[in-house]
Amino acid sequence: MNKSFVFALLVVALLSSLVLNLFTGGTSLPASIVVESLLHPTTPGVAHTLVWELRLPRLFMAMVVGAGLASCGVILQAILRNPLAEPFTLGVSGGGALGATIAIVLGLAGFPMILLCFAGCLVSMVLVLGVASIKDFSNTMLILSGVIISFLFSSIVMFIFAVATSRDVHASVLWMMGSLGAYHHDYITTALLLIVLLMGVLIPFARDLNILTLGDEKTLYLGLDVKKAKILFFVLASLITGCCVAVSGIISFVGLIIPHIMRKVVGPDHRGLLPASMLAGAILLLLSDTLAQLVIRPLELPIGVITGMVGGLFFLGFLLKSRAAEGM
Repeated sequence: MNKSFVFALLVVALLSSLVLNLFTGGTSLPASIVVESLLHPTTPGVAHTLVWELRLPRLFMAMVVGAGLASCGVILQAILRNPLAEPFTLGVSGGGALGATIAIVLGLAGFPMILLCFAGCLVSMVLVLGVASIKDFSNTMLILSGVIISFLFSSIVMFIFAVATSRDVHASVLWMMGSLGAYHHDYITTALLLIVLLMGVLIPFARDLNILTLGDEKTLYLGLDVKKAKILFFVLASLITGCCVAVSGIISFVGLIIPHIMRKVVGPDHRGLLPASMLAGAILLLLSDTLAQLVIRPLELPIGVITGMVGGLFFLGFLLKSRAAEGM
């Protein structure tokens, strides 16, 4: 399929998802009122609050987080040469979950909670890199160290749940399911802009990602330092994932599903795969957020529930396809 045509379709789908998300939302609001509020942004009222203070910031968060998680999936799949790798495979989410749980139990909110969550992600990243360095950052060691660190942090979170109050446990579980409804301009905007900046840094390194997929020996032959490249990309992916987890909780499977599908559509060349995955990730999370707000309206499902269901169906389809291929 022609790449220009694919990107045109992705842009159209993104714009359509934006409009759908903006004109629906968790509260019923006539389309005419939404349009009027957009045309008159300084007019106070309920519509202004819903559109300008709730829907538009949430829409922006969905796009950035979706694109960020998808780009991390592309990076990690290139590093590990494994199409089923994703940001949470390497244990970064476990550190973020631990930091957020500690913040909730201590009664911290806003900027302190984001800092603790982000610190947990960084600690997880450092531990994974430290353990993986024992075997010279081999792919197997990176995956195993990520799984081990993830289990370790999950056990600590379970211990905190065992001694915390039921209210704190409930709040922590809801956060860990993922949500885009807790937008605070003073804190989250900075984190979202940091995600955008880090994604911009990734684009010029698309060629290096192509080289890494050839294997360690060929990468060295082509003049790229394998160890330094893996550390650089792993740090970038962890930072982006840490920011995403800090502002929206744990939203799984986006980094797994999108790169896998886009690789089949635009091919393995990361110069096209990376931006295509960013667009598709934004679309997936926008549509998931729209569905999460509409299913049990006026209540709201955690967006992680929607992406988890989609990811489960994706895994099932992947498994059935693999079994069918083995039987041939």
